[in-house]
Amino acid sequence: MFPMYPMMDPTFLLLIPGIILAAYTQMKVKSTFAKFNSVYASRGMSADAVSRTLLDKFGLYLVRVERVRGELTDHYDPRTKVLRLSDSVGGSSSIAAIGVAAHEVGHAVQDKEGYAPLKFRNAFVPVANIGSMAAFPLFLIGLLMSAKPLIDLGIVLFSAVVIFHLVTLPVEFDASSRALRLLGGTGILTQNEISGAKSVLNAAALTYVAATVMAVMNLIRLLILARGRRD
Repeated sequence: MFPMYPMMDPTFLLLIPGIILAAYTQMKVKSTFAKFNSVYASRGMSADAVSRTLLDKFGLYLVRVERVRGELTDHYDPRTKVLRLSDSVGGSSSIAAIGVAAHEVGHAVQDKEGYAPLKFRNAFVPVANIGSMAAFPLFLIGLLMSAKPLIDLGIVLFSAVVIFHLVTLPVEFDASSRALRLLGGTGILTQNEISGAKSVLNAAALTYVAATVMAVMNLIRLLILARGRRD
């Protein structure tokens, strides 16, 4: 998704802040999750049970809660109406696991309410996928062949990737806000426990910020390279 060629081009320096931010956020997520994954909620509900309880609260009885392999691979699939929790999260009653589960419930509630940014992001996924796969190859071929239409097409397609990242930000932040309100309003977590869940979700949100920064910097880089070739 993120073009790196040519490695020695001066515009590569634009990516360094994004690379540093991405590395920092990955470490932050892992350390924060590990910290609160060893702190268990006083009510002792598992993340699976929390998901089911919160979904039922909003009448989302048909949304299934399933397990998915991997670490922090938790997600809500709006197409199949399935909320999937990773093995490390689903059966855990830790504050971290419950926070992650509630976040995914937040997406399910967004889907039910027709939350506009989520609807736009879901509809935009195919375009973003095409952009992530084809943008840079087309741009690079355009540079090598001095073909302006291919260069411009590559930039347009990569712009779709940037738009997808920008729209993802409010979707993820809103899901986290919903999660924290739900956990507090239902008493599943105490106020002290909610602060821990908030730390986990804030750390996770940084990954989306880092991805957006990297995408924007890459788009700027493509624009500079394209302008340099035209000059």
